[in-house]
Amino acid sequence: MGDIRIRRLLVISRRLLVFAVLSLLVTTALFGATYTFEGRLMISWLVFQCGIIGGFVSIQQRLRKIGDEELALLAESWATVLVIPVYGGIFALLLYALFLGGLVQGHLFPGFYVPAFGDPPTTADLVRFLTTAYPSQGADLAKLVFWSFVAGFSERFVPQIIHSITQQDAR
Repeated sequence: MGDIRIRRLLVISRRLLVFAVLSLLVTTALFGATYTFEGRLMISWLVFQCGIIGGFVSIQQRLRKIGDEELALLAESWATVLVIPVYGGIFALLLYALFLGGLVQGHLFPGFYVPAFGDPPTTADLVRFLTTAYPSQGADLAKLVFWSFVAGFSERFVPQIIHSITQQDAR
């Protein structure tokens, strides 16, 4: 490996590490604040962070296989490096919404307690949903963490699920 390639790999790895630490600190602060001030844990922050971590692991594993041109682009721009982990977090949140909506179900996927809405639904129903929809059991929380990581790690996973769901609706 050439000296330039090694320097670029180090620059990208440092950037990933800095952003990973910052995102963990911010998520921990938000998680702690909601627990301290509101007496609850925001599962969505956990989901987002697990997706980000999946994106970090994915890009870190692929770095050595990336061509020189793409490596140069990644080494020159913070935004280019961070887009994959951020997309991972967004995909994890989308998967979470699919789980909550019952669009993705089965024994491999988490189950949730979801409060019923009134007829007609009210703003209070929405607030209750956002504050009390939680994984049903401890195992469901573990499944949610795992699938959130997978959503960030495999950038094609959630788009394939969405495509599958839309194809079923088209039939």
